[in-house]
Amino acid sequence: MVMTRPFEVGLVVRDLELMERFYCDVIGCRAEHRSRVPESVGRPAGLGGELVVVWLRVPAGGCVKLILPRSAPVPAGAAPLPAGRVGLSYLTFHLDDMGPVVVALEAAGARPLSDPVVVRARGRRISFWADPEGNVVELVDALGRDSGTGHSN
Repeated sequence: MVMTRPFEVGLVVRDLELMERFYCDVIGCRAEHRSRVPESVGRPAGLGGELVVVWLRVPAGGCVKLILPRSAPVPAGAAPLPAGRVGLSYLTFHLDDMGPVVVALEAAGARPLSDPVVVRARGRRISFWADPEGNVVELVDALGRDSGTGHSN
C-alpha cells in the first residue's frame, strides 16, 4: 500500500468562519477549497446530512478539514469533549519556533492548557491550548534543549 496524498483530519465545528480565521490567522493554515457536501454523502458518513467543508492546508503538509453540519448543527451549548477521552484528542502542529504562535494564541483568546504554558520535555518544547470551540491544539518545537548538556534526548 502506498499513500497517495498527505494526511487529512476532519474537525466538526459550530462556527465555521471563527474556526477558519483561528486556524489560518493564528496557526498559519491556508484555506484551499470550500464545498457543500450533499446529504447523500454526509448522512452515511455519520455527520447528520448536508455539510459545508473548508479544506485548510497545513504549511508543512496535510490538511485540516473544518466541517459544518447544515441539517444537524452542533448545539451552541454543547460542551467540548475532554482531552483524555478515547478517540481523537488533539491536533499537533510541529513548528520551528512556537514563541510567536504562543503570543498569537494568547492575543486570539485561546486558553492555555499546559502548566506552565510551555513545557520542556526530551529536547522539545510542548504547549497545549484550547481553540475557540474547546478543541485541544498541541504545539511542538525543538528549542527545548538545555545549552551545554553535550547531548540530546
